[in-house]
Amino acid sequence: MDYLIYSVEDDHDIAHIINVTLTKQGYQIQTFYDGMSFLTALASKKPNMILLDMMLPDISGSEIIKRIRANNYYDDVEIIIVSANRMVMDKVDGLDLGADDYIEKPFNILELMSRINAKVRRFQKNRIIKIKDYSLDLDRLVVMKNEDIIPLTSKEFEILSLLFLNKDKVLSRDEIFMKIWGQAAFESRTIDMHIKSLRKKLKDEKGDFIQTIYGIGYKLNI
Repeated sequence: MDYLIYSVEDDHDIAHIINVTLTKQGYQIQTFYDGMSFLTALASKKPNMILLDMMLPDISGSEIIKRIRANNYYDDVEIIIVSANRMVMDKVDGLDLGADDYIEKPFNILELMSRINAKVRRFQKNRIIKIKDYSLDLDRLVVMKNEDIIPLTSKEFEILSLLFLNKDKVLSRDEIFMKIWGQAAFESRTIDMHIKSLRKKLKDEKGDFIQTIYGIGYKLNI
């Protein structure tokens, strides 16, 4: 199953149970025993879901949630808090900060799986995003205009996906470059050239679909 879950849990026994169970269910699972190793992995690859212990040895779960939700690139990542019964305020704070759900320790592994499976089902229903005549299929990694597949390079697809997933927002050139290439833009025209190529392939040479917001960047006309 092409669904990546990061489990951040400093209790090795609990982490092992979660890892083995999710692997048997067909999920991709990576386990982290501290917050900083998790944040390093997060910067390099975005998961679909995070199972987050609130009491970690180096950084609090609340601080991790703050950092994740401060970056809209991770808006579509589900966060499930895994917390001890006594840490009620941690759970409340976590949900207020942007976590999507919580489950109490000690937990029944079947309940955890039920929560995860329910969220994955919702995720799978939303894997095709349609805007006007265009459809973005995140499973097949293709873009279509009506029923015709539009051939794109990997970077063009990533840029267009970013615009689709942030369809209500204006994205600056620097923001697009950072999220696609993982570093600050060394040449702003790099983005402009990719957008020009995208418009040509989408038959949007006038920029009616991918709009230029002068002095800022780009957004989709929805």
